[in-house]
Amino acid sequence: QVLLTESGGGLVQAGGSLRLSCVASGAPITVNTVFWFRQAPGKGREQVARIVWLEDERWYADSVKGRFTISGDNAMNTVYLQMNSLKPEDTGVYLCHMRDVWGQGTQVIVSS
Repeated sequence: QVLLTESGGGLVQAGGSLRLSCVASGAPITVNTVFWFRQAPGKGREQVARIVWLEDERWYADSVKGRFTISGDNAMNTVYLQMNSLKPEDTGVYLCHMRDVWGQGTQVIVSS
């Protein structure tokens, strides 16, 4: 059984930074594509980044390109999302996704 657990969210002022973590259990991140999505209040889920380990490929949504960085730690089976220069429109619940599994999400609030 695959489980994903996110952490690292919080309240931050615009221009600040946060690092989100997604700990995976039950499957290795190195043979999977791992996604970060976010869901703003009243909106659908939006993919913001993904990492494809076997191809050493990273993808970012245009809205976060240059500000967010996805990375991972094989030993910890953890994927990170470093978020810099945060904007109020980055506010939302951030969710980790791998295979058919979703984490519970971590809340990010960016104040102006």
